[in-house]
Amino acid sequence: MVLAQLGGSISRALQQMSNATIIDEKVLNECLNEITRALLQADVQFKLVRDMTTNIKKIVNLDDLAAGHNKRRIIQQAVFNELCKILDPGKPSFTPKKGKPSVVMFVGLQGSGKTTTCTKYAYYHQKKGWKPALVCADTFRAGAFDQLKQNATKAKIPFYGSYTESDPVRIAAEGVETFKKENCDLIIVDTSGRHKQEAALFEEMRQVSEATEPDLVIFVMDSSIGQAAFDQAQAFKQSVAVGAVIVTKMDGHAKGGGALSAVAATKSPVIFIGTGEHMDEFEVFDVKPFVSRLLGMGDWSGFMDKIHEVVPMDQQPELLQKLSEGHFTLRIMYEQFQNILKMGPIGQVFSMLPGFSAELMPKGREKESRAKIKRYMTMMDSMTNEELDSSNPKLMTESRIMRIARGSGRQVHEVMEMMEEYKRLAKIWSKMKGLKIPKKGEMSALSRNMNAQHMSKVLPPQMLKQIGGMGGLQNLMKQMGGMGGMGSAKDMMGMFGGGDK
Repeated sequence: MVLAQLGGSISRALQQMSNATIIDEKVLNECLNEITRALLQADVQFKLVRDMTTNIKKIVNLDDLAAGHNKRRIIQQAVFNELCKILDPGKPSFTPKKGKPSVVMFVGLQGSGKTTTCTKYAYYHQKKGWKPALVCADTFRAGAFDQLKQNATKAKIPFYGSYTESDPVRIAAEGVETFKKENCDLIIVDTSGRHKQEAALFEEMRQVSEATEPDLVIFVMDSSIGQAAFDQAQAFKQSVAVGAVIVTKMDGHAKGGGALSAVAATKSPVIFIGTGEHMDEFEVFDVKPFVSRLLGMGDWSGFMDKIHEVVPMDQQPELLQKLSEGHFTLRIMYEQFQNILKMGPIGQVFSMLPGFSAELMPKGREKESRAKIKRYMTMMDSMTNEELDSSNPKLMTESRIMRIARGSGRQVHEVMEMMEEYKRLAKIWSKMKGLKIPKKGEMSALSRNMNAQHMSKVLPPQMLKQIGGMGGLQNLMKQMGGMGGMGSAKDMMGMFGGGDK
């Protein structure tokens, strides 16, 4: 996953600092140097990195901090906030409204995945109840209209284009007009790919923009563009009013730091990221959870949203109940594997869990990981009910393992590898024992008057003990301020499995 390496490097720098006995100027500088190196290696623009380290040093003035302060936490929070600042221009982008026609124009470099992203954007909104339509104003690239037509047909989205008309401005204007008459409330215009130096094509883009009067211009950027991102994004911003950014190919091998630079150049928020080739490999971008995942802190609310999306409503209480009991069987593992395969890219799902770094999912191994999960499920299909419902690994004798291997057409060592995976997951699951899951109605009341007293009732006893009892919990809640996207009580509840739905 793009940026996984960057996240891993920053996490390690913070971890090394946490291992130091005394946090002094030398330790802070070493930590910041490590983070600076990681950001520069990931192609983040030098000026952005320099400003970020300067700001952190201003915030973390070690001499002024009283003895009681948790310096590690303050440094970690400053790094978190500064990374958020790079990615958050501080103003929301235009949001289309159902029933009211909105025109969205897509611009970007050649090969950035613009046409595919147009369809993903339309498909995402179609699922949410919009009536999207696609207009192909790309007459420059051979096969552009065919590609859009193919994608739109697959997603059952109306489209407009022409094989004979060569004027993109006319096609765009006619397409928008046609779909407005058909009461489509989200009209998406796909334009030709651009290169910074091609002045004539930039002029064409301006003309298309004038003819269609878009409510929003989205800059689509390939995450592998590297250091050139800042200049390219700026060139687009000077030609048309870019209001939002979508970063594509986040599942690749690229460093991806250029994506952070592009946000700074356009001063526009990233609204979605493309995480694969398929129509549904497209996720809403939210700064705090993203940075939280980048630093290995997880994104509980995102994970819970995913669970709510794929687990049927009637099964949710049962799943959360099993979670709180800490009782983990092979059948539960099978069900969770089914859910994970429905959730989308595995690396993306795992990175939402605290303690799981995106680096744990090796680059380019997404298909391999999915295949492995399917292989495990095939082996579990050869198990008896007794084996699936037992949480005692000792039940799996040598003869049973050989029988499962024969029944599923796999090797004995593969069945043993699956059992090791089961033990590892059971260990993680057991840590959730005692977690109290707020019921639907309790959620809003809890989040309104959240305090340490309420939190102590929600947390498992052993977790409360680890934190240092009631006093430790009160300190933690104070320190958490804006940390990890858990600033609000509601977000904090989301972290423990709650959330108004």
